[in-house]
This record gives sequence, structure tokens and C-alpha cells, in this order.
Amino acid sequence: MRTTDVIGFCRRAVSGYPLRSGLMLLAMAIGVASVVLLSTLGEGTRRYVANQFSSLGTHLLIVLPGRSETTGGPPPMMGQTPRDLTVQDAMALARSTAVRRVAPIVVGSAPVSVGSRQREITILGSTAELLPIRHLTMAHGRFIPAGEVSRAEAVCVLGYQARKELFGNRSPLGRFVRIGERRFRVIGTLTQKGQSLGTDTSDMAIIPVASATALFNTESLFRILVQARNRDAVSRAKRNVQEIIRDRHDGEDDVTVITQDALLATFDRILKTLTLAVAGIASISLAVAGILIMNVMLVAISQRTAEIGLLKAVGATHTQVLILFLVESTLLSLLGTAAGLLLSAVGLLVLQQLFPGFPMAVPWWAPAAAAATAVSTGTLFGMLPARRAARLDPVTALAEK
Repeated sequence: MRTTDVIGFCRRAVSGYPLRSGLMLLAMAIGVASVVLLSTLGEGTRRYVANQFSSLGTHLLIVLPGRSETTGGPPPMMGQTPRDLTVQDAMALARSTAVRRVAPIVVGSAPVSVGSRQREITILGSTAELLPIRHLTMAHGRFIPAGEVSRAEAVCVLGYQARKELFGNRSPLGRFVRIGERRFRVIGTLTQKGQSLGTDTSDMAIIPVASATALFNTESLFRILVQARNRDAVSRAKRNVQEIIRDRHDGEDDVTVITQDALLATFDRILKTLTLAVAGIASISLAVAGILIMNVMLVAISQRTAEIGLLKAVGATHTQVLILFLVESTLLSLLGTAAGLLLSAVGLLVLQQLFPGFPMAVPWWAPAAAAATAVSTGTLFGMLPARRAARLDPVTALAEK
């Protein structure tokens, strides 16, 4: 029996029962599409988190007050700590040769008003170094000026949304806003950047750190952002930061230094594992599709006993009949795989339209793994029906015609 004869026989067997074949193709297609789409969503989530961390800055270290050893829990984001971080602590970190920039951060919330318009927004106190560290970009005007950090200049920079809500289409440059009980002159506005790890950078006002400590009547910093000179200097910068703070805090290790790369690596491992787990769960549907192929082909064999008997009567061997039915189940799997890949491509286009800001990245292994699993599953579950067909007695089979 030639290869073309085997393929022609299987093609006619598949097309001769359109409803039966269609159901098997649909089951296999849904399984393949599920694996590809869920893997894509997992990989897209991983890249989205990576982009969010990249938007925070490059070669970044975050210094938080308090340690788990001294507080009995995770380092507090705000509140009481053994010793507060101060602006002087932040400025001392710039002595390290591994550190490029340092930006102390004070965060609070206050009403901001212009005439009859008022809006409660986040107030962020920092220095001129915040602009390059956080990769912020100016839409108009200039950022808070560099200079002595102890000078409480009454100037501010508005985020995109804050400017829009307070001034509408008017230019805010040179105008005054009231933040709490103090007046500040607007010297610049930021471009629209949106949210970054839960912080809406467009709905905030940035003022000098000395002005923020006076406004909120505090000397404590929320955190310190430190930018290392390059990727290789991150670990050295971390050691230097810990040493400098220890010297300033009477030998106490009462801060937590988190590196951006460490955070990203942790999230990356978690999301990769999650992607593989989700893909594994989705692949169960391929096993279900294989079982469907097996059951439907078992029923089909009972309907095609005369056909099988005729094949054996004209000289088809046990092996040839086995191959015919194995090729048929494999052909169904291949067609279902192709339909599933096409369905996943359509699904990706729909998802991109619904969520344009979310990176839809298909991992290279997902289509290959889905296709390999689908074909192997279909062939494996087609083995039992094929063996049953090959074992039929030709005389008995023809008698059932």
C-alpha cells in the first residue's frame, strides 16, 4: 500500500463524516488555542511587570527605613521605625563612588486649589535628581531646580492630570496654586505617563524636599531612591549604602535596601512558573480532546466493520490496517492543531484591540508545545481504536454488512 493511498483513504474517511470530524477538530482546536492564549497572557504579564519596573528607573536601589529583624515583620512602608531616614542620610549616600544620583522622597496628600477649583492629590517632595532617576519627562517649563536641599523654595511641578483638572486648557506656568496652607508657583508640567506600580504619576504635584518636610511638619523620609552608576555597580552601591547608613545610625542596620534587579528577578521567576502552570492546566483540554478522538473512533469502527473486513479480504495486513487508522487519528490531530493555531491568532488580535496597552507576547515554545502535545495525544489515543480495527476478523466483519 503506497503512502498516497494511505493519505487518500484517510482524507476520504475524515471528509465522509463531516459532523463527527468537525466535533473532533473543534475539541482539538480549543485545546491548542487555550494553551497558546494562556501562555501568551502569562508571558505578557511578565513583560508588563518588567516594563513597569523599567519605568521606575535604571540600576535603581530603594532604601526603606526599618528592617524585619528590628521591627518583627516586613520593612514598613510608612509609620514608626527604629530610626527615621533623613535628608542628611540621603545626601551622605552620594559620597559612594558606585552611586550616580540620590533622590530623597517625602510623600503626603494635601488639597491643591486654584481659585474655585480644588483637588486632593499626592504631594511628592524630592530634589532635581528625581527627574533622571525616575525617567520623568517635562511637557512644559522646567523641573524643580538643583541647589541646596535645605532651601524650601515655593515652586512646584504638576502632573498631567493635576494640571488638566486645575487649569483646564490654560497654561499653568508662572501661576500660583495653594497646597495646604502654602502658596507655590508652577514652574513646569510633566508629560502624561500614567500609572507605575500603582502610583499615578500624572495626578501629583512635585515640590522641593525641604518644602515638603515643612508642609507636612516632618523630618522623616518615605524612602530614598539611589541610582547606581551602571549594572555592575549595583551590588557595590548596595554595600556602600548599608555601610554609610550604619555609620550614621550608631552601628545599627536599621534600613532595608531593595535592588530593582532583585525585585524584577523575583517577579520574573514567579510569573514564569505561573505561565508554565497555566499552560499545563490548559494542556489538560488536549488530553480531553484526545479521549474524544479515541471514543469517537471506537464508535466509528463499529460503523465501519464492513469496510475494514473488505480491506482485509482484498489483502490488507494487520499492520496496514493499524497504520490506516493511526494516520487517520494523526491527520485529525494535525488539522485540529492548525485550526487551533489559527483560532489563537484571531484571539490575540481581539485581545490586542481590547487591551492595546498590554504586551501580547507569544512565547516561542507555546505553539510548538501545543502542536506537539496535540499530535502526540491524538496519535496515542488513536492507538486503541487502530488496534481494535486491525484485530477484526474479515469474515465476521463482512457478515455484519
